[in-house]
This record gives sequence, structure tokens and C-alpha cells, in this order.
Amino acid sequence: MALIPNPGGNGAFPASITPMPNQVTVQDNYVNFQDIAGGFNQWAQQYLPELYEQEVERYGNRTLSGFLRMVGAEMPMTSDQVIWTEQNRLHVAYDNAIVAAGANSTITVTITPGANNPATSAIREGNTILITDVSTGLLSAKALVTDRTSGATTDGYTIVAVLYETTSAALAAGLKGAGNVVKLFVYGSEFPKGSNGMGGAIEPGVTTFVNSPIILKDNYELSGSDAAQIGWIEVATEDGTSGYLWYLKAESETRLRFEDYMEMSMVEGVLQANVNANTQFPGGAAFGGPGAGQQIKGTEGLFAAIENRGNVFQGFAGAAAPGSGALGDFDAILKNLDKQGAIEENMLFLSRATALDFDDMLAATNGGYASTTAASYGLFDNESEMALNFGFSGFRRGSYDFYKTDWKYLNDATTRGMSKQIDGVMIPAGTSTVYDQMLGSNIRRPFLHVRYRASETEDRRFKAWITGSVGGAYTTDLDTMRVNFLSERCLVTQAANNFVLFKGA
Repeated sequence: MALIPNPGGNGAFPASITPMPNQVTVQDNYVNFQDIAGGFNQWAQQYLPELYEQEVERYGNRTLSGFLRMVGAEMPMTSDQVIWTEQNRLHVAYDNAIVAAGANSTITVTITPGANNPATSAIREGNTILITDVSTGLLSAKALVTDRTSGATTDGYTIVAVLYETTSAALAAGLKGAGNVVKLFVYGSEFPKGSNGMGGAIEPGVTTFVNSPIILKDNYELSGSDAAQIGWIEVATEDGTSGYLWYLKAESETRLRFEDYMEMSMVEGVLQANVNANTQFPGGAAFGGPGAGQQIKGTEGLFAAIENRGNVFQGFAGAAAPGSGALGDFDAILKNLDKQGAIEENMLFLSRATALDFDDMLAATNGGYASTTAASYGLFDNESEMALNFGFSGFRRGSYDFYKTDWKYLNDATTRGMSKQIDGVMIPAGTSTVYDQMLGSNIRRPFLHVRYRASETEDRRFKAWITGSVGGAYTTDLDTMRVNFLSERCLVTQAANNFVLFKGA
């Protein structure tokens, strides 16, 4: 086969090459792309640009869940409500008795029913009691109950007691005056020789609590076309998922957000206080069908349980001199815990600001409230170079041990970190023994734990499923992939009288 000369050259082969007079970029040298709007994109967009393929994690790990896994457990339940019973106090005591009359040797006291005073009296004839004034708590008298008269339920009952000791003028004015409010408790009994036994008996008192689970839902939905879209940026999520499909990130973030909702609902949940037409689920698309018209019931979360049945401390201070500031505040908390269950080990989950207040308090205590040159390094194994580490994770005060950590939920700017209402919680460690109404026996449970609906055929702790016709699901003819999430759960806060909620001033 003969070679054909280049018609554009001089007839020889190879053809001569005549360079262009100017070195310029000519648009025709590159493939053009015209978008729908009629404009031309830059030629370089046809090739892989200089991109960082990894996302910048500017907020670090954004998930908040894990608090309940640290302090409690998760257990199944099969009913619409969980019921538990807590023991009442062992000893007989009343804190809102009213002095009806007082003579030189006797005192008459009326005990009215209330939150701490049952309508039926546990004080019996023959009991010995100690009576204390409420105003100062410094005046007291011991007496023997000689008579008890029961009135109507609203009137309570009246006891007459003979004083053991001579009545002073101060005692007569501050304790025995008619209308004075007093406290009293039973410390024993006394009977003469040959007398009858104690009349009546005391029935153990218990208090029953109940909480109901709520149903949480969420979903993520995308079209089949978007599910097949490949990007240049590799997406990675907190749960380890990665790839170049954007929907992987969106689905994963929805999942992680839902897991946070599961925990935050257990912390923030409140019971519905009003039951009326305005608190019913509407008949819209989200609540239509069987759900429309049902009452919003809510659930008792951690904060609500402590506020209703526990201890609330408002305005925890920073470091100061002994007996004041944070140390004084903390000692006040300990004195109150002494009056409760006196659980020796407790966990502190605090906001950053409150955690620093605790560190300042402990650092000042360790330094003996003196200058740094004369500071004590006892909490740092007597090594001066270790004294710069003021991040106390555990400490002991009185007979109590405390383990302190930051609670991310209280610091995040998109959750409780946006307000100063809640500064932290104190949660007793270990377990409590309670009577379970469902099992009919005493059981040991963590003070704080989650109950979720489950049976042999249905586990609603955390459900995730796909509907549509994309991503392997073929449930409908809709060209979408819908990832659905559901959980049904509630929080059980037992012995809330041992919990402390720190609130801002």
C-alpha cells in the first residue's frame, strides 16, 4: 500500500508542521459542555478537580448518646406501663404537727394529713416521742403519749403527751404555745408493770410509681436516581460508614440523630398535665388514621423525675473560702444526702462551667486555701509537678465517693448548651432493691434504667427497615428508598430522693 501525501503540506511524508504564530489556549482544542441554561462551564470541570476527598470534621464527634449506657441498663417490658414500688421510711416521724394546747406537764398536738403525714396515725399510746420546734430546731422536749383521739380524715388526729422534763420559760414559749408548728418522731415506748401490751400495729408503708413508654419515629427518603449518584467526596460518619454515595451520609446521620433523640427524650420527657381536646393528636398526615384523636401522654424523663421526687440545687458557686462558695454548697448537698439513702458512691455529670467550678473547689481544698508555695499536694501523690493537673475525675468528701465527668449534652450549642438552666446531675451508683408488681417479687435494678417494649415476636428497642423499590426493597412501586426508624421506651428513675439536679442561678 502506497503512502498518500498530506494534501495540506508540501507533498512529502511526513508532512511539515507549521506552528501557530501565537501561543494561546483555543476553545476548540477542548471538548465543550453546554448546560441546560445555555451557558458554558469551564473546560477543567470535565476532569477531576483538585479536591480534598475527605470532609472536615469541624465539630468532632457530634453524637450525644451514651449517657444512659454509662449509668444504667436497658430491659424489655411487655405492658403499656411499668410500675414499681419503693419503701417508705422505717421510723415514725411527722414534720407539720400543730400544737393545740400546752400545760406545765402535758402537751396536745394535732397531726393533719398531708404529703408526709398519712391520714391514719402510726403514733400509739405508750410511745415515747421527741418534739422539736420548726422555727429554730433548737428547742425540744421528750414525752410519753397517754392518749390519742382520731378525728375526721380532714382533721387528722390529736395526741396528748406527758412531758418528762421540767418546762422552761423558753420551752414553754417556743414549743408549747398554741399554734406553733413542730416536728416529732417516735424513739421508743414505756409501760408500767403488769400492763397490757401495745395497742394496734404498724403496717409497712410503700409508695408506688408508674411510667409509660412513648413511641419515637423518624425516616430518611431519597429517589432511585439520587441513590445511584456518585460524588467526588468520600463521606464518612460517626458510625464508621464511608463511601462516595451521598445518601450513605444522609441515612447515617438520620440514624445517629434518631439515636440521640432516643436518649434525649428519656432525659427531657415530661408527662402531659392537661387532658382535653387541645392535647389530642391532630388528624393530619403524620397522625392520621388510628392515631388521630388519641391523647398526648408524654413520659417522665430524668430531669422531671428529679424535680418531682428528688433534690434540686440552684446556683452552685465557684471556689471560695472554707464553709462558703462551692465547698459550702457541696457540703449542704451532702448533709441533705445524709437524710436520704446515704448512698456512698455517686456519679456527677456536669456542664463544662460547673465541672470547672468543682475543679476549682477541689484545687483550693488541696492547696489548703494558701499560696501556691505553701500548697499541699496530697491529692497528687505528693508530687509538686503534678499539681498543675486540676482535672479531678474522682474525689472523696465525708463518707461519700464521687466520680466526675463532663456531659456533652449540656455543652453542645444545639442542645442544652444553648441555655443555662441545667448545670448537671448527681446519680447514685449501684442498684436498688424494689418490689416489681409484674414479677411479684423483690428485684435488683440500677437506679436509672430504660425499659423498652418487646415480646417473642416484636422487639421495639430500635427498629430500622427499608420500604420502596430502591436499595433492595420491593415493597411498593414508588421509585424511592425510605429508611424508617422506630423505638418505644421509657425511663425508670428509682429512689429519686438520692438524685441531685444542678440548675443555674
